[in-house]
Formats: sequence, structure tokens, C-alpha cells
Amino acid sequence: MQKLWIFKLTRILVYALFRLYFRIEFEGVENIPARGPVIVAPNHASYLDPFWVSAAIKRPMRYMTWDKMTNLPLLGRLIMAYGAFPVSLEKGDRAALRLSLDHLKSGGGLVIFPEGGRTLNGKIKSFKPGVVRLALDTDAPIVPATIIGAYKSYSPHYLFPRPFKIKVVYHPLIKLSQPEDRAHEKKYLHDQAERLQAVVSSRLDKSG
Repeated sequence: MQKLWIFKLTRILVYALFRLYFRIEFEGVENIPARGPVIVAPNHASYLDPFWVSAAIKRPMRYMTWDKMTNLPLLGRLIMAYGAFPVSLEKGDRAALRLSLDHLKSGGGLVIFPEGGRTLNGKIKSFKPGVVRLALDTDAPIVPATIIGAYKSYSPHYLFPRPFKIKVVYHPLIKLSQPEDRAHEKKYLHDQAERLQAVVSSRLDKSG
């Protein structure tokens, strides 16, 4: 369960630390709705991505995380207190999906990484259509987000993050409409996932 006081305290500390170490900058924070359901959908290159993408967002956000991350001492407890809930990447997780649906339907904010996992080579991976399906099922708008510099700073090949500059871009909000033809729903979901990926990629430099 997310503890609001921990969120508020860590947000201040994390923001200050990131400004010093990563010289982090944010663009388009005004595109995040102050209330109501919203999905923030960033690219994924680092374990720090959830913290980077959430640092400038004033409202509490929840996000899915690899279940093995929650078992780490101290960091695992911080991740859970910050709003994460575990997902099994190997077999999927119906409980996590239900929690996501309920959270959005109750007006909450959710960070989802549509690639399904971190990039191992710095190139953005194909977005999975699940984020589109979730948005349609909950009537939640999507804010695509680009995290620039994440792979340079803390790729899966590094033990510790390096002090490269990070910039987070929150793109204009996208409100999806229900597909007109249910017979072609699968293609619609795929096309919208590609649309989101194109928006995120538009600000992702080659070293991102």
C-alpha cells in the first residue's frame, strides 16, 4: 500500500538528489492532469525510470514493477512505499491487472512502461497494446513520456548510475476513442500502441 507521507517526503528528496546528480530537467509537466484517471507511458531503459518519471509529478502515482525487485532489502520496501505493485514478468499477473483497473477507475494515476521491460541495447522496443486496452477499459487518457539519457546513465550493464544529464518530456495528453469496428479491434490496439511509440521516440535521441 502506498504511504502518502513517504511519497511526499521521498519526492522532495529524490527531486533534489536528481537535480544535483543528474542535472535532471522536465518539460511538459503541465500535461499531467491534477486529478482523475491518467496513464503515463514512458520508454524504459533503467531501474530508476519510475523515480525519474515521477519526480516532477505532484500527485501520487502507482506503477508496476518486476516482482523480484520488491524482495530487495531497503530498496524493495522503498519501491513498494512509493506506490509500486509487483508483477511476474514470466507468467503475467491477473491480480496486478485487476489492481491497475481498480486504481484507474477510482481516479488514480498509473505509470506503465509499454515496452514490458528495459531495453538492453538502448533502442526502444515495440510497445505492447496492453496499455491501450487498459486506457479504453478505464476511460483514462494517456500521457506519453520520453526519458532522455536513461540508457547512458544507468543501462542494465552498469552496477551504479553515472551522472549523465536526464531530461523527462511529458507529451500532450492523448484521449483514445473506442474502435468503431470491433471486428478489427486487435489491429486498432496495435495501431494505437505504435502511435504512442512514435510520440515517445520523437524526442528520444540515439543515445537515450
